[in-house]
Amino acid sequence: MSEYDVINSRAARLDAPDKVTGRAVFVDDMSMPGMLYGAMLQSPVAHAKILNVDISEALKLPGVKSVVTAKEAGLINYGVSPARYDETLFCSDRVRYVGDEIAAVAAVDLETAMEAVSLIKVTYEELPILLTVEEAMAEGAPQLHDKYPGNICAEVHQEFGDVATAFKECDIIKTTTFTNKRQDAAFIEPQGVLANYDLSGHLTLYSSTQVPHYVQRIVSMVLGLPMGKVRVVKPYVGGGFGIKAATNPMELAACLLSMKTRKPVKMNYSREQVFLFSRARHQFVHKMTTGVKKDGTIVALEHECYLDGGAYSSFGIATVYYAGSLLGGPYKLQNMKYDGYRAYTNKPACGAHRGHGGVAARACWEQQLDMIAEELNMDPLDFRLMNMMETGDVSCNDLSMSSFGMRECIEAIKEGSDWKSKKGKLPKGKGIGMACGFFVSGAGYPIYRSDTPHSTMVIKLTEDGGSAILYSGSAEIGQGSDTAFAMIAAETIGIPLENVRIESGDTDFGVDLGAYSSRQTLMTGHATKEAAEDVKQQVLDVLSKELNVAVEEMDIKQGRIIFKNETPDYSVLKTAYIKEHRGWTDQPEGAYLTFNEAARIAFLVKGPIVGTGKYSPPILGGRFKGAAVGTSPAYGCSAMIAEVSVDMDTGHVTVDKVTDAHDCGKAINRTSVEAQMQGSISMGLGEALFEEVKFDDKGHIINSDLAEYKIPTILDMPPVDAIVVETNEPNGPFGAKEVGEGGIMPVIPAILNAVYDAIGERIYELPMSSERIYMALNKKNKK
Repeated sequence: MSEYDVINSRAARLDAPDKVTGRAVFVDDMSMPGMLYGAMLQSPVAHAKILNVDISEALKLPGVKSVVTAKEAGLINYGVSPARYDETLFCSDRVRYVGDEIAAVAAVDLETAMEAVSLIKVTYEELPILLTVEEAMAEGAPQLHDKYPGNICAEVHQEFGDVATAFKECDIIKTTTFTNKRQDAAFIEPQGVLANYDLSGHLTLYSSTQVPHYVQRIVSMVLGLPMGKVRVVKPYVGGGFGIKAATNPMELAACLLSMKTRKPVKMNYSREQVFLFSRARHQFVHKMTTGVKKDGTIVALEHECYLDGGAYSSFGIATVYYAGSLLGGPYKLQNMKYDGYRAYTNKPACGAHRGHGGVAARACWEQQLDMIAEELNMDPLDFRLMNMMETGDVSCNDLSMSSFGMRECIEAIKEGSDWKSKKGKLPKGKGIGMACGFFVSGAGYPIYRSDTPHSTMVIKLTEDGGSAILYSGSAEIGQGSDTAFAMIAAETIGIPLENVRIESGDTDFGVDLGAYSSRQTLMTGHATKEAAEDVKQQVLDVLSKELNVAVEEMDIKQGRIIFKNETPDYSVLKTAYIKEHRGWTDQPEGAYLTFNEAARIAFLVKGPIVGTGKYSPPILGGRFKGAAVGTSPAYGCSAMIAEVSVDMDTGHVTVDKVTDAHDCGKAINRTSVEAQMQGSISMGLGEALFEEVKFDDKGHIINSDLAEYKIPTILDMPPVDAIVVETNEPNGPFGAKEVGEGGIMPVIPAILNAVYDAIGERIYELPMSSERIYMALNKKNKK
C-alpha cells in the first residue's frame, strides 16, 4: 500500500479531456478582431552576398499593411547563448543557408501576404557553399562568420586524469568511429505565433514554444521593449522535443509587424519551413578509443568529435560540451580525454534535440563496450555491472550521483527479457542487444548568467476554500508536467487532485526557464512543493490561533484536518463559520473539519491565501572550463534490451520487443513515466533505422515533408515492457527526477547491438537502413 494519497499513482492527464474532444486551443485555432496574416521571404540560395532588396512592388499590392527588412528591424544580434549571439532577425549583407530570413510581410489575408513576398526582389552574388565539416574546416575555406575563423563555432578540449599513462596499463585498447545523420524532430504541430501590440504599448505574443521566459527576454532585447511590457503565452503545443526551446525568427517578425501596424499578426511555419528552421539533431562523427584491463575494468576513454552545426550557433556550444561530458557516467571512469569541434556550414542550424548532445555519443560508446565485452568473453550485462557507478559516487568530471539505480535497471531488464535463455542462443537473423543511458535532471545553470530562480510557483486558494489554483510560467508541451505539478500540490497540501487546477505557460505568472534538459519535474516540482507547503502552513497557522491548538498537533490528509490528539471544540472558532455553514447549534459527535472549511476560515481571518515557491540549484560541478555544462542536481539512468529480426536477403530490420527500465527517483504519475519511456523508444527507433534529413549539392533539403522524411508509426512500434525503477532522489520533490530525455539514450545502441547479434556485422553509420545492412551482409559474404 502506498504511503502517498495522490502521487506515485496513475492519474488521468488534466489536459486529456480538451485534447480528445478537440477543445484544446493551439495557436492555429486562435484569431483576433482585425487580425493580419504574416509571411516570410527566405533565401533560395545557401550562400550569397545580398546586393539589394527592393520591396517597392510588394508595398503597392492592395491589402499589404507592412513590409519589414533588416532596415526596419535593425541589426541586434541574438541567439541562445550570449557567448554566441550570431543571428539577426533579417539578413542585411549575406545569407548563409537556404531558408535564411530576408523580409516579412503583413497583409489582410495569407494569400496576399504570400503574393507580396513573391514580389520582393533580391539581388544576390552567390558565394561558395560549404555542406560538410570537412569543407568548412579545410584550409582556405570561405568564412561564414568573420568572428569565428576556420568556421569553428566552438571547440572543447578537456582531460580528466592521465589518459596516455592509463592506456599503458590496459590489456585491450579498442578504437571505433561512428556517424549519425541530421534529424528533424517531426513534431505534429508546426511552430505558430500570434502577436498583438496593443494601444497602450504592451506586446502579447502567443507562441508554440517550450520556453516562454527565454522568448520574452529575446523579444524584449531585439525589439527594444522593457520586459515588463512583453508577455509571452504558450497555448497548447503539439510537440517540441527541444526545437521549440529558443526564440525563432517568426516570433520576432510577427511582433515587429504588429508594432508597425498596431494590429494583431498571425504567422505559421509550413512543414517545409519547419525543416528549414531545423534546430534539431546535429550530424556527429565520433571517434572513441577505450582501454580496459583483462579483468574487465574500464580504465580510459579518448574521444574526438565533429559536429555539423549549420549556419548559426543555436544551442551548439552546449551540444559540443554535452557530447563529451555525458560520458562521465554511468561507469566508473577515472581517465577521460575529449576534443570536440562544432563547425559552421551552409545548412540550417542544429540545436537541442531530445537527449541533447548525448545520443550519438552514447550509441558509439555503448556499441564499443559490447565489442570489448565480446573480446573479453564476458556477458555485456555483467561487464557493465562490474564497472557501474553507485549512489554517492562522483565522476571524473565532477558529476555527483545523489541517487543512482542503474544496477537495479540492469537486473530488471535481465529478468524481464529472459536474457540468459536468449543471448547467444538465437537463430540466424534474430538478435538481442542491450545498452545503458545517462542524462541530466535539469541543467544546473541557466542559458544566460543570472541569479533569477530557475522556477517559481504561486498557489492561490479560492475564497470558498474549494480549490487550489497553481500559476506557473512552466511549459506543458505534451509531457504531462501540468498534471505532475497538480499532483505534487495536492499531495503536499493534503487535498484530492480534483481540488487542484493549474494555469501555466504565461510569463505573467512568474519565471520558469521552460521545458528543456528534463528539468521541470525536479525544478518546477520543487517550487510547487514549496508553494504548497506555504499555503498549508498559512491555513494551519490560522486554525492554530482560532482553536488554540499547536500547529504541530495538526495535519491535512485527504481533504480533512487531522488532529494528533483530541478533536478540539469547533464552537470556539471566532468566525462562527461552522455554525453558519453547517447549521450546528452544538458540535455533534464525530464532527470533523474539512480543508474547504479551514481554508474558508483562513480567508475570512487574513484575506487571500497565496503561497509562493521558487527553485534554484545549488552550486554544482568543478571549476574547469565548461564545468557548467553537464552539471545537474540529479541524474537519471536507464537500461534497455532490444530484440530484433533481420531479413537476411533484404536487410530489413524489425524490432520485435523492447524491455526498458528507467530510474526516475520517484514516479509522480506512473502512467506518464511509462509514456515518456515509450516516446523515447519511438523516437530512438526512428533515428536508428530510417530518419535522415537529406540535401542536394546546392544546400536544398530534398525530403522536407513527412511523406519523404520517414518517422515511426504505431505499426513500427514493438511491444514495450516499461519497468519503473525508484531510488528516491534527495534533491527532487518527493524523491523524483527525470524521465523525459534520458530514456532515448540506450535505444539506438541497444538496437545496434541486437542487429550485430542477428547478422554478425557491426554497423557504424546511421540510419541502419535496409540498404546499409544489405551492403554489410554482402561484404560479409564476400569475406
